[in-house]
Amino acid sequence: MNILVLNLGSSTLKFQLIRTDEAQISSDTDERLARGVVERIGGEAVLTLRAGDKQPRRTTAPIRTHTAAVQEVLKWLISPDAGVLGGWGEIDAVGHRVVHGGEEFQHSTLIDEEVERRIQDNIDLAPLHNPHNLKGIRAVRELLGAAVPQAAVFDTAFHHTLPDRAYLYAIPYSYYRRHKVRRYGFHGTSHRFVAYRYRKLTGTSREDTKLITMHLGNGCSACAIDGGDSIDTSMGFTPLEGLVMGTRSGDLDPAILEHLAAKEGLNFAELDSVLNKQSGLLGISGLTNDMRELIEEAEEHLDRRAWLAIEIFAYRAKKYIGSYLAALGGAAAVVFTGGIGQNSPLIRSMILDGMQWAGLGIDEEANAEAINKEAKISCKNCELDAWVIPTDEELLIARDTARLVLGLETRY
Repeated sequence: MNILVLNLGSSTLKFQLIRTDEAQISSDTDERLARGVVERIGGEAVLTLRAGDKQPRRTTAPIRTHTAAVQEVLKWLISPDAGVLGGWGEIDAVGHRVVHGGEEFQHSTLIDEEVERRIQDNIDLAPLHNPHNLKGIRAVRELLGAAVPQAAVFDTAFHHTLPDRAYLYAIPYSYYRRHKVRRYGFHGTSHRFVAYRYRKLTGTSREDTKLITMHLGNGCSACAIDGGDSIDTSMGFTPLEGLVMGTRSGDLDPAILEHLAAKEGLNFAELDSVLNKQSGLLGISGLTNDMRELIEEAEEHLDRRAWLAIEIFAYRAKKYIGSYLAALGGAAAVVFTGGIGQNSPLIRSMILDGMQWAGLGIDEEANAEAINKEAKISCKNCELDAWVIPTDEELLIARDTARLVLGLETRY
């Protein structure tokens, strides 16, 4: 089956075309036929398009709407330049990343009018994401027709196994009853994928899987997994809670907001912007939210605040690992993924430094070589393992979509 995977943001469209079916899923022989991104939708958009193993092609085009962006991608897929599809009829189904499924969606699901309505109902929980996800769903229906199956794969779904002691906040219970204020968690597709790959690499059954997965990128989250299920995660009602991120603050004392409002004269919208767009690595360093650039500044120019941002990032991650080891009663492994987690030996080493009390020591040589590839980086005789496993959320979305179309279970 040819599955088109779409991930729409406010001004971007990321896509992949993946060939997969039940046999390919079982044997990990899925084929990535094409991928790309459309940026700056709403004006002169920048398109980066890549078919198979060819060199990426970069071009520009006036693209005003998300529907036009989807149409541009579809036109390229059937063009001689791509050489991927003979026609749109060769697209068997479309899988969408949908950020928020609320409490209703605990698994990936095929999209019909009722599902679309319920995604719409959850816009209050994800006003910056769900509207754009819906635009992608509607664009596909308009361009490919209602007969082409579409599936929604939710960032929040994997975390619906959290017990109430983990997802409820210690605020009046009526706020949960009336407004569904609770921990939802995000990055669920990433945590779920790397837990699956860990099981494949180690021959561990789902029931025996007890892990801490660390998705570290511009957005960061930790997840405690027991019996293959998420039992706690660092992101909460929104993606702001938890670890220090590229531009997000992560955990902080809520009373700080009132204090800053009074001292700086900031309103709620301005405070929200500070916490989501001006904090984290960028806010501490005053330089950048890019970890690679911070490490370069710290090592080559001895920039104190760049190093401080790196230290705070690693320290907060270490604290979450410790707390999740307590919540799990021990674990088999810590798994690093995401742009930073799978590419930065320095950050992994800093996070794991001093973890000998938990039975974890790092093999520095293995860690140094583990750049964007699957590898065990802990010492041979460690009681607690450490792994690097690159995430592949698009592949998981494609697999879920194929399984739904085939009438198969998506929990694997």
